[in-house]
Amino acid sequence: MGTDKKSEPLNRVDGRAKVTGKAKYFAEFEVPGLTYCVMVTSTITRGTITTIDTKNAERAPGVLAVYTHLNMPAVPGWADQPNSNAKLPSGGEKYRMLGSNKILFNGQPIALVVANTLERAQYGASLVTATYNKTEHQTDLLKNTQKAAMPGRFGDYTRGEQKEAYKTAPVTISADYTIPVEVHNPMELAGILAIWEGEDQLKVYAKTQGVKATQRTLAGAFKIPEKNIQVYSEFVGGGFGMGLRTWPQEVAVVAAARQLKKPVKLVMTRQQMFSLVGHRPYTIQHISMGADKDGQLQGIYHEATAETANYDDFTEGTVAMTRFMYGCPNVTTKYRIVPLDRGVPIWMRGPGEATGAFALESAIDEMAYKVNMDPLDFRVKNFAATDPEKNKPFSSNNLKEAYQLGSEQIGWHKRNREPRSMKDGEWLVGYGMSTGVFGAHRGESTCRAQLNADGTLILQSATSDIGPGTSTAMVQIAHEVTGLPIKKIRFELGDASLPPSGSQGGSATVSSVGSAVFDTCTALKALLTEAGLAFEDGTVKPVAGKTATMQEVLTAQQKTFFEVTKSSKGGAEQDKYSMYSFSIHFAEVRVHPHTGVVRVKRVVTVADSGRIVSPKTAASQMIGGVTGGIGMALTEEAVIDHRYGRFVNNNLGDYHVPVSADVPHIETIFIDKPDPYSNPMGSKGMGEIALIGFSAAVANAVYHATGKRIRELPITPDKILSA
Repeated sequence: MGTDKKSEPLNRVDGRAKVTGKAKYFAEFEVPGLTYCVMVTSTITRGTITTIDTKNAERAPGVLAVYTHLNMPAVPGWADQPNSNAKLPSGGEKYRMLGSNKILFNGQPIALVVANTLERAQYGASLVTATYNKTEHQTDLLKNTQKAAMPGRFGDYTRGEQKEAYKTAPVTISADYTIPVEVHNPMELAGILAIWEGEDQLKVYAKTQGVKATQRTLAGAFKIPEKNIQVYSEFVGGGFGMGLRTWPQEVAVVAAARQLKKPVKLVMTRQQMFSLVGHRPYTIQHISMGADKDGQLQGIYHEATAETANYDDFTEGTVAMTRFMYGCPNVTTKYRIVPLDRGVPIWMRGPGEATGAFALESAIDEMAYKVNMDPLDFRVKNFAATDPEKNKPFSSNNLKEAYQLGSEQIGWHKRNREPRSMKDGEWLVGYGMSTGVFGAHRGESTCRAQLNADGTLILQSATSDIGPGTSTAMVQIAHEVTGLPIKKIRFELGDASLPPSGSQGGSATVSSVGSAVFDTCTALKALLTEAGLAFEDGTVKPVAGKTATMQEVLTAQQKTFFEVTKSSKGGAEQDKYSMYSFSIHFAEVRVHPHTGVVRVKRVVTVADSGRIVSPKTAASQMIGGVTGGIGMALTEEAVIDHRYGRFVNNNLGDYHVPVSADVPHIETIFIDKPDPYSNPMGSKGMGEIALIGFSAAVANAVYHATGKRIRELPITPDKILSA
């Protein structure tokens, strides 16, 4: 079904452009007459604006306009969707930026100041003043669980005859797990550059994970045809999920540019990134689990309660993994959301599965110890050979091999299994492991191929690249299908005028866009065959019995190049099989018994994600996921002072992301076996499984080192010392 042709690992094809500064990100584009936008944000969390004074700002040098709820330019698409809670099971109302005097969360924009320089816009923004009528706000999830509502797309799930079978099992555990707010914080800040070329022709440079999605959103907002909107986002400096939406402030900037008839650029501040482009939602989970004395699971109950905004119901797959990961006859899951006066969350790398895996994989480890089994052996014993939720076979599942390879590499069975039994000097030593899983998704994508007379191949698709090396993977696939040298292949992306593709999210890009590249290059080979040509020895030559060169064939056909466009999507196999990527994480930690400091000493991470298309960028994906997992496990937490409903560490000085000293050498292992049903390459997604579950591996290693279960992330010294 796929190709067995392999080539040497490929360096990033855009690497030189990125390290030399040739790559241009949205904020680096300059256009004639450019103006700059700065947002003024609310200092209260809930209430109404009673007065807003913009006169001093409007008189400031260089200020062209100040927009508030009193003079916000029209957004036609917003008018079609008036405030309504009809579709919000958690209650609340729709949010339209600068649409009214209502304040729904702290840091909500209350004014846009546009000036002819950035500094003048910043100064003008400092002159805007407002008074408020404050009302009581609610930002604390723990104090508002009584408002929990079942979201529309996630009903309760039960498998088996006994909803609470865990209660009657010979061995039981019951525990609560907490995940705090995490913020995406990619290097590149969010924003947009909007340029109107007439009343109905729009060009934008944006930080987005989907140029087509941004195009659709803006077309709907301004009621103009999609073809009239060009969105450019060739290079993106990290996304992690925040770029999966076109945010209200971006739409507002486009409206301002239309009103002013000038290009307007907004680059958000780091502080604003904490409130206005989503975050991993604060989530509390409860797991009860029962097993027999031999370690066979009898029942699992998993309930998750997560925050959403009071104006938008956000949901994710927090309990999804529990439904099918292990061979347990009785499983019940529940998922609820609680509306709070905060900015709306958004999917963050690993989405809800990373949140849920922390709870599930910590509980699995705890149950293994309670039945006196090795945590790895316990997982193998409860291995699900087929998907127990969907009652379908897996398209591929090499978890047992992954368990073996990872455990051998880290020396799992050489450790002393007894908690708090190993030391390195005065440091306690611990080993932990966990499993991660995420759906192997494949969407529809289209690719255009242009084979030029000089033998160069240009491939085009309107996908995005937030850093995993999309162009590199696509060039690799084209090289393997055609045999053309890497240097003769170019992949173009990040332009909404190119053939359509989905957003980069959900670990689906290689599977979706890669399939389109594969199919297009295969069709190109067929087109050449019809013309008496073929790819051979890295070039195009006449087939046996033919003498006309490619240039001669093109001239005869009055063409300057061959062109093929193909769309590709999954078929019936997606209904017949359960398709997932899997990961196994092993972590070795050191814990100082007197200070509570945790150091991750060594990591071995194993990916079962089908055939590895681009080994170097795949390894980078796994290393990046583990790095994010270290942050999730040990350092990252956005703290809200609930008295004011405001983040108190909304900067990179106080919000701690992992630095080089926190990250050890990370060993990556790939099963690298093609999935026979996923796509023509036999690949499956990897970006999410690189992080999903890793925080539990660290927590389980901390338990092995100290004998203390830490069920609230991040695992900071105070929690260890007080446990």
